[in-house]
Amino acid sequence: MSKRTLALIAATFVALFYAANFSIAKNVMPHYVQPFGFIVFRVVGACFLFWIISFFGPKERIRREHYKYVVLGAFFGMSLNMLSFFYGLNLTTPINAAVMMVCSPMVTLILAAVFFKEKLSGLKIAGLVVGLIGTLLMILYGKGNVSTAPNPPVGNFFMFLNAFFFSCYLIVAKEMTKHYHPFTFIKWMYSVGIIVVLPFGLSQVLDMDFSNIPTSAYLSIAYVVVFVTFGTYLLNIFAIKILKPTTVAVFIYFQPLLTTLIAVIGGTDSIDYIKIIAAICIFSGVYLVSKKTKFNSQTNPTY
Repeated sequence: MSKRTLALIAATFVALFYAANFSIAKNVMPHYVQPFGFIVFRVVGACFLFWIISFFGPKERIRREHYKYVVLGAFFGMSLNMLSFFYGLNLTTPINAAVMMVCSPMVTLILAAVFFKEKLSGLKIAGLVVGLIGTLLMILYGKGNVSTAPNPPVGNFFMFLNAFFFSCYLIVAKEMTKHYHPFTFIKWMYSVGIIVVLPFGLSQVLDMDFSNIPTSAYLSIAYVVVFVTFGTYLLNIFAIKILKPTTVAVFIYFQPLLTTLIAVIGGTDSIDYIKIIAAICIFSGVYLVSKKTKFNSQTNPTY
């Protein structure tokens, strides 16, 4: 089997892992674990795994002048990103959340224009406008089952914040990857992330009734830690090294479709015309702003 074939398989599993994450995490929250408590499990568990695998990478030390990037990466990529994701997912539906996540390239383009002086062409501006229309439609009118999505507008807004914080993280990660191996940066970023998320989620962890949590819930938490956080990161590294960035991007934008199929089949969400119209606008906007963009995300958000 060729390396390209293996890379395509890896990218496919990344898309599947992320797509299933929306419904699996939704089934656990808030019945067995509150959103911020879930984040503590994820960050602590993933940090442990990343430290183990870091021993197989180069032995590097973070220079003093780069400490600020580690802290900023932990805030944007670990804490604010994950806090907004899990809090938003707890309030909205899997399909709404997956569609809102695709906003990241549009936000990244705006930040790139501010920090890297990237020029905004008429096509990209049009893409931002169309994408913004879809985003506002989803935030203001995206609905869901009240029992599983108690406040979709607020949840959708926090999913947009998640995309925004991830885009900020990309700015930081772009600088750090110029100087260090990814394992070095990610293990220290998660280590600092533990300190940041504990004040938010520790009380929710202590309030959990562990004796009454079913095995299926524990397996769902383990899935998010091992596959969605740790596994997808490693598979992404392999896929990006072999495949063209545009090929990897196709798999990224394919995730909402997979999320929709999994959510509808699993009965955790349904489709309506607002979701369809908003999704068309957002995907059209992303397509327009992603055309020949110098600074563009080809990795997945931290879900």
